[in-house]
Amino acid sequence: MAARILVVEDEPKMRRLLELQLGEAGYTVVLAATAEEGLKRLGQDSADLVVTDLKLPGMDGLKFLQALKKHDALLPVIIMTAYGTVETAVEAMKAGAHDYVLKPFSMEEMKLIIGRALDVNRLREENRQLREALGTKYKFENMVAGSPLMQDVLATVVRVATTRSTVLICGESGVGKDLIARAIHQHSPRRDGPFVKINCSAIPENLLESELFGYEKGAFTGATTSKPGKFELADAGTIFLDEIGDVIPAVQVKLLRVLQEREFERLGGTKTIRVDVRVVAATNQDLRAALEQGTFREDLYYRLNVVPVNLPALRERKEDIPALVNHFLAHFSKESGKAIRGITPAALRLLEAYHWPGNVRELENAIERATVLTAGDVIDVADLRLETPPSRSQPGLGGASEMFLPEGMTLDQYEEELIGEALRRTGGNKSQAARLLGLTRNTLRYRLSKMGIADEAGAETPPEETPNSEGK
Repeated sequence: MAARILVVEDEPKMRRLLELQLGEAGYTVVLAATAEEGLKRLGQDSADLVVTDLKLPGMDGLKFLQALKKHDALLPVIIMTAYGTVETAVEAMKAGAHDYVLKPFSMEEMKLIIGRALDVNRLREENRQLREALGTKYKFENMVAGSPLMQDVLATVVRVATTRSTVLICGESGVGKDLIARAIHQHSPRRDGPFVKINCSAIPENLLESELFGYEKGAFTGATTSKPGKFELADAGTIFLDEIGDVIPAVQVKLLRVLQEREFERLGGTKTIRVDVRVVAATNQDLRAALEQGTFREDLYYRLNVVPVNLPALRERKEDIPALVNHFLAHFSKESGKAIRGITPAALRLLEAYHWPGNVRELENAIERATVLTAGDVIDVADLRLETPPSRSQPGLGGASEMFLPEGMTLDQYEEELIGEALRRTGGNKSQAARLLGLTRNTLRYRLSKMGIADEAGAETPPEETPNSEGK
């Protein structure tokens, strides 16, 4: 949706020029000739930004600014002023204006200032909404982390959050590195500042430098305006450099300087920009191996690895699976509008036995999928759709049972557990239990007879399991 800009200017020609130029730039422009009219417009509909002249008939620009800040303290306001009133413009900045521009000005300059103001305001609003939407999600005490390994991780995070030290989070994909990074920010003195995330592996190598550090107009073909980078947007907050191991050597040099001196230049610029940014980085790679291969700078590694946080894979902390399952069930039940009461013991054992190559993210997806697909109010084995893991054993050596069965159970024991659970769920109705298990009624009767459970109709041997005449 196009940003909505309120322009308050008493001179008709300037008002019309701003309307045309900003409209061509893709903004929705609302016009007013006086401050009083501008306030009336805001009462009718909101605006994302206000551009106002300092000298206005009736209520002047300063009083208008004060009224705007009472209406919305976070609304960005840009003041237009002549050279003779610069001191008043500075006074307006102290009163809460975002920026000011001296008349006469170029429209490119005005568009640049507006773009920057909207970027900052959008980032601030996204962080505010994120805090409101997430509520206590990133509180350490609410994280699902009962295992000793995760308790150690959170103990480290608690200690480092209140400092400004650089943190390097290591772990496989899907273990929750983003969650830990956000928790560090939320529990730091910078919590009210921006949290800016950039996935270094998702941005082409030739664009990463400009994304991180910004660029000046004319720095390269297509750079028609200047643009601030992620480090500038994260000033007074936290920047999260995800997949830091994928950064090319040329950018590593500039990152090292930022970590050491907290300053840099934009691409194509000469002005040194200083920032106050807390850096949290993450990787799923072995950076020590990258050091030996010469693909990652040793000095940058030690600058990043001030406080290491190593997140264990889910298969290394399987005692957390029941609590994670309950957490995801509660979330997706509410989201889907289904009243899911829980999960059967057999289904939970299957989840605990699975190897989880995608870690917590894969478990979350599995529970969401089961919640959507189940026809009942309890998740059962038949509702789970897990990826088939590759067998690590040679053919004929029992590799399948080793990979699929809960630890310590034989195939017969697991079959008995599944059949018993199906009968309990159907109140002993064998036809319904057979349908639940994907079996025919005769096959279920045959397997019950193998388990030593008598059936009043007699156990019928199903054709696919009938021994041949030679007893083979």
